[in-house]
Amino acid sequence: MKRQWRGRIGRIIVAALFIVVAVLMVRYARSVDWPAVAEAMAGYRPKTIAAALALVTLSYLIYCGYELSARAHTGHGLPARRVMLMAFIGYAFSLNLGAWVGGGGLRLRMYTRNGVRPGVVAHIAAFAIAANWSGYLLLAGAILAARAVRLPENWSGGAALGLQALGVAMLLLVGLYLWACARWPHRPWSVRGQELRLPSLPMAALQLGLSAFNWMTIAGVVFVLMPEPVDYLELLGVLLTSAILAAAMHIPAGLGALEGAFLVMLGGQVAKPQLLATLLAYRAMYYLLPMLLAVPAYLALEAKRRGTRTGKASD
Repeated sequence: MKRQWRGRIGRIIVAALFIVVAVLMVRYARSVDWPAVAEAMAGYRPKTIAAALALVTLSYLIYCGYELSARAHTGHGLPARRVMLMAFIGYAFSLNLGAWVGGGGLRLRMYTRNGVRPGVVAHIAAFAIAANWSGYLLLAGAILAARAVRLPENWSGGAALGLQALGVAMLLLVGLYLWACARWPHRPWSVRGQELRLPSLPMAALQLGLSAFNWMTIAGVVFVLMPEPVDYLELLGVLLTSAILAAAMHIPAGLGALEGAFLVMLGGQVAKPQLLATLLAYRAMYYLLPMLLAVPAYLALEAKRRGTRTGKASD
């Protein structure tokens, strides 16, 4: 009887997840100005689009690297190709629809359906979050501490000093994380009832390197699409600023935060219509295209899993 109830509850949760994903996808699709996206894409030469798509592919491969590193850290043993497929699907959904969907619900479903315990999945998620934001703190901290970003003219000198202090604090947090990994590698910590373990120092350094390289690659996508020359470090700083704004406001795909940060900090260097067209092209390549590929990939994964279970049942 308990197993029957557990099965029913599980099916209800899965159905709810699919409904939430479907609703979010419809809302997201309606929020996209498709004619404007098509117009922005039509303004680029094929070699520019090819270069940007190559960087997009590299970025998603680095996301797969997060999950493969988490596989080595947790020792769950799933095949590398399966982990990479689930990573691509999870990050595409997460970037477009929010971390709760891709990094939470879908990751949990995909991993548990492949025999990984929920506690291990939580460990994988924590590892990926630490990877993503450790590199962010390193880059943002270095850029802010060095005052590499040109602030708007109407900002006071106190704001510049405050951001510089924030950058130093970010770098200290990265140092503290690395020190903790060196001091207490693999020590269990209880977080909200889940047992998590810090990675070793070499694994933490790998997290840091992958993440920093990924943020630089993402900035490279926008840099390639810019119609006018812009300082790369300054553009990277603007991108990092928009990312923290989107995370703080829980905005899927950074809608609004991205454009706002770029218009405020780069609007004096690049004409606003051209800047908005660049960001539309960036969204199309980095968010929409991977999502269009991830949806059928996820449905195929679900169908394959159902087919495997049906085959075993008939045996």
